[in-house]
This record gives sequence, structure tokens and C-alpha cells, in this order.
Amino acid sequence: MQLIQAKDYEDMSRKAANIISAQVILKPNCVLGLATGSSPLSTYANLIEWYKKGDLDFSNVSSVNLDEYRGLTADNDQSYRYFMNTNLFDHINIDKSKTYVPDGTEPDSAKACSRHDEIIEELGGIDLQLLGMGLNGHIGFNEPAAEFPKGTHCVDLTQSTIEANSRFFASIDDVPTQAYTMGIQSIMLAKKILVIVSGANKAQIVADAFLGPVTPEVPASILQMHPDVTVVADADALSVYLERCKA
Repeated sequence: MQLIQAKDYEDMSRKAANIISAQVILKPNCVLGLATGSSPLSTYANLIEWYKKGDLDFSNVSSVNLDEYRGLTADNDQSYRYFMNTNLFDHINIDKSKTYVPDGTEPDSAKACSRHDEIIEELGGIDLQLLGMGLNGHIGFNEPAAEFPKGTHCVDLTQSTIEANSRFFASIDDVPTQAYTMGIQSIMLAKKILVIVSGANKAQIVADAFLGPVTPEVPASILQMHPDVTVVADADALSVYLERCKA
């Protein structure tokens, strides 16, 4: 695992965007695994800026997203398809027909999930997977559990995740309680993984995930087993990790 320390959220975002940019430049037809939420917002903003300057070309890039709320349509302003369009795809020259988000409108969860895994396989796998990390160590919507889930699957969101996401909705009652999410196996099959983490509230889980035992109770801990993981985290998020390393 390669650890890159950033000064703050903006520095973390620039460093992460540089890594993604390098992937696109070195392999123009690469497959990017993308994430949503607050963590990657400035990373995407940097990519947009560099595209507009003429430094990046996304015309041959394909993308696969980690997850989507079950029951939300693509035009719902809280869906992850809408998030990706608004925060990245609408502002770069990527072919949207080659951007894949789990189909939240498909009521048959087995069908929706198996199709997402088929798409990843048809694309030849993910070259670089971008991940954030939740306060409980979840990656995607893979919550703490008794075992690591493998492929894309339907999950019941934990109360803590529902509460964390409620800030994006009019009320907590509007937050979907289920989502389709790539499984741990799907994530681990990516050739490279880039994890971005910021904030003091993530300090304990960063240390638990990367210095503690590999356990499905801390889903992100499985990343210790991947051969090519880069973690970009700011000083606040790394505070407990660095203290434990000194001990």
C-alpha cells in the first residue's frame, strides 16, 4: 500500500486528480471505477478544470460506478447517475453511453446486480477504482457484516449510513433504505485502487482499516490484501494512523 499524505482536503483532491489523470493519459481507453459522495467532489472539479485547459481527453474512457440507490430514477437529483452527470460527465467529453451506473429503476435486484457485473466483465475489468471510506469503514455500500460480499448486490443501508446521507434529502424519511452496490470481490478485481479520505472524523477508521486486522466488520480493511492500493489522506484523517505507526 502506498500512502500519500496531503495537507488538507483540497490538496488531497489535487493529488488524487493527478493520479486519475495519469491513468487517462497513459491508457486513453481505460476503465475508471468512480465513486460519489462529498469526498470526490473536488477531485472531479480538478479533472474538469484540466479537461477545459486541454490537458485531458476522456473521449475513449469508460466508467463504472460503485452504486446506486434502489428506486431512484436517473433524473432524480439525489440519484448517483444525476450526481455523476452534474459533477463530472456534463463537463467533460466522455461518451455517456459508456458510463455505467447500476440501474436503480430495475425492480428485480438479482437482474440489476448481475447485469452490472456483466458490464464490468465485458469492459475487461476496471483499471483504476476510486473509493471513499465511510465512518464505519464501508466502501461503496458494503457495510460491516459477518462476511465480505462478492459481486454486485442489493444492500439494506444501516441507520448510520441513512443518517449520514440524510443531509442530501429534504428529510430522513426520503432517504432510500436500499442500494445496489459493487461487492468486495468486484472492487478487489480492479487493477489499481485509489482511496481518498479527509477529516478528523475519519482518523480512527483509517487506522482501524489499514493497521488493524482484515475483517468484514471493517470492510475497507480488505484493501490491505490488494497488490496496488494508493491512499491519499489529509493530515487530520491520518492523525491516529501516524501515532500508531510511531508506537
